[in-house]
Amino acid sequence: MSTMQALLWISAAGAPIVTIAALTLTHGHNARMTALRRRRIDSLAALSIAPTVVLAAVGPAAGTVSLPWLLLGTELEVDRIGRPLLLVAALLYSTAVITVHSRSFPRQHVLIAFLLACFVGNAGVFVAADVVTFYLSFSVMSIAAFGVIVHSGSAPARRAGRIYLSLTILGEMMILVALVLIAEAGGLLIADAPAAVASSGNRTVIVALVLSGFAIKAGIVPMHVWLPLAHPAAPPPASAVLSGAMVKAGLVGWLRFLPLGEVAMPAWGLALVIFALLGAFAALPVGVLQRDPKVPLAYSTIGQMGFLAVLVGVALATPELAAACILAAVVYAVHHAMAKGGLFLSVSIWKTHGGGRLKWPVIGVMTLLGLAVAGAPLGSGAIAKYAAKDAITPASLGGFDLISLLPWVGTVSTLLVLRAGYLLLTGPVAAPRHADPALWAWFLLSVGGVAVTWLLAERWAPLLSVPELDAVTLWEALWPILVGVIVAAAALMLARRRPSGDRLFHPDGTIVPPGDIIVPLEHALAAAHARTVAVSTEGVTRRLSTVVRRVGTLAGASTDSVERKLSVWSASGIAVLAVLSVTVAAAVLS
Repeated sequence: MSTMQALLWISAAGAPIVTIAALTLTHGHNARMTALRRRRIDSLAALSIAPTVVLAAVGPAAGTVSLPWLLLGTELEVDRIGRPLLLVAALLYSTAVITVHSRSFPRQHVLIAFLLACFVGNAGVFVAADVVTFYLSFSVMSIAAFGVIVHSGSAPARRAGRIYLSLTILGEMMILVALVLIAEAGGLLIADAPAAVASSGNRTVIVALVLSGFAIKAGIVPMHVWLPLAHPAAPPPASAVLSGAMVKAGLVGWLRFLPLGEVAMPAWGLALVIFALLGAFAALPVGVLQRDPKVPLAYSTIGQMGFLAVLVGVALATPELAAACILAAVVYAVHHAMAKGGLFLSVSIWKTHGGGRLKWPVIGVMTLLGLAVAGAPLGSGAIAKYAAKDAITPASLGGFDLISLLPWVGTVSTLLVLRAGYLLLTGPVAAPRHADPALWAWFLLSVGGVAVTWLLAERWAPLLSVPELDAVTLWEALWPILVGVIVAAAALMLARRRPSGDRLFHPDGTIVPPGDIIVPLEHALAAAHARTVAVSTEGVTRRLSTVVRRVGTLAGASTDSVERKLSVWSASGIAVLAVLSVTVAAAVLS
């Protein structure tokens, strides 16, 4: 490795870490000079990500880092899967950091530090070439994400953080076991992992653990419940990287460690496709019933990650299609990261620039992002969906006509984006303000997303073809959006004829709360906990009464009055403890 290559890798890894350390050293000091230094560090924090942008642009020419003395032998490289996702992550995180600094969020230095920690882990996932470095990076990203989710300190944020952390620990346990089995089978290097899994005697166990563990991070049903809770709780810039970059770590885990192209596993592929389609379409009825604009966007992410999971399922079931499906998945992931990240940032941009002279330019860019997510012609979504269709066209999996089903995901996306846009445009806006760095960064990210996707499809993914501008191709991209617009217009007309108290036509998020299936589970666990505490308390009271009676008899004292007092304490004490138990359980689970 040359000196320039080494310096590039060192700066890409070291600059964010040094910035985190500098912000940490200023935390807790309220002196005026310390605050000024912290503000200066905040303003330069986005620049610490710049070396990673260069690293992604250089790509494989940056060389491979090999550190045999670190951990079990650390290997880093920028390959065709990690390269585009690394570039997108760097652009998203830098835009998020700029937005945090420009908006003066509470304790913004803490939020920026956690975002940079997430970035270090997220980037490490994309460039790791050995399983130990991958797992370490994945863990750093996952734990740091808890900090951005609970940043506001509100009760909903703490609840979202608890559920996220619980699922994250569960997922990482499964991933750790899977990676240990992969390493034992000879897959310590990621390049060797698919073949090692295919030849392993524990292949079925490994595939089950890899699918389930990374499904949590990818937001696949039924492991999706943290997403619609975390997004409204986290600040909008954090939501942008959660949906745009972090969930892609789950996809990368599948692409790295499943035996794609090595062996056919149709049963597991079909199972993944079924859950993916369930999430892709079930996201619609739940998402449109929400009141917070970030929640429909979160459910849209669940649906689109389902679209991505279909590609992985086809690749797992049909080895000869694996190469095309992998590249199509990467292209779609890049498109989704840029467009959805821009939409989440739109929530913050609209609230600060939606009431002044910049209102219509902001609406125009938001419309561009919405059309891209829905897959409108000429946009990044059309490129990504065309690549996906091209990859799975020869596939036949379990009787599913995937070519006919997947365009309807565009209709789902259209309806969810329209719902989010309606809530945003009819919501409150702040006093008008002039253009700031956050606005320009958001604008460049939104417009650049299309360019990055075209670049990837034409130069970095040679197996893929890009859509032509013929009438048939344009119509195939357009009709799912038109269906969504017609349905949304009909729903709006019906809603105007219904009273405002009708929760179906004027949803307030109470028919199906965010998190959907986790809500009844929380209630059931709280009720079971309360019953357990009540039964345990009653048993302790009976035993205590028996002990007191025996002591009273031995002492020659009358036990009648003691028993009467204990019986009163038993009834009232159990009631009080039961109420306290329910209260504590509700506090823990809410």
